[in-house]
Amino acid sequence: MKLEILQHHDDFVAVYKPAGLAVHQQAEAAGLTQVLARQLGVARLWLVHRLDKPTSGVLLLALNQAAASALAQQFAAKTMRKTYLALSDGRPAKKQGWVKGDMHKARRGAWKLARSMENPAITRFYSQSTAPGLRLFVLQPFGGKTHQLRVAMKSLGSPILGDTLYCGTPAARLFLHAWKLEFSHGGRDFCICAEPDGDWPDRISDGLKSMPPF
Repeated sequence: MKLEILQHHDDFVAVYKPAGLAVHQQAEAAGLTQVLARQLGVARLWLVHRLDKPTSGVLLLALNQAAASALAQQFAAKTMRKTYLALSDGRPAKKQGWVKGDMHKARRGAWKLARSMENPAITRFYSQSTAPGLRLFVLQPFGGKTHQLRVAMKSLGSPILGDTLYCGTPAARLFLHAWKLEFSHGGRDFCICAEPDGDWPDRISDGLKSMPPF
């Protein structure tokens, strides 16, 4: 396997993570970090954030300890701007706005959204119809809690297509994609973007072009 390099900087590398590839090694299967280290010919990479195994899109890794610390601090401070795409065949309770609430563990490894706001997961979203019975969602999480976007989508009444853990309609894959990552490093601003792969409907690109500024 050869991973697609989206941007290669002296301090970091951004790659396209395919859906179904774990970030870390699992049993006998190499994870993305092992595959990429071999591909780049480096002894070590520093993972500064994560994507779930079924999620595709932009993944950022540092090439040295100093960069890892600086980039991880931006994630912790929520100054990294992350934008995701998702598909659902469920009609949402509202077409755009915010989802806010504390997250608590539920059954079968799932999480649930509570009405309390002690340490809330906060997600901004916009959606529009892209085909009969199918909606495209643009999602911006503030923070990075486990399953945050998947729980937010379920709470809207629009579980992600393929997300059977959260009552989504079964599909060939989980239709959640890390689309854009925007951040600053070394006095420069970066915007790294990865368009969804061929598993996604052809009309998605047209839908994104007609979206209002987000």
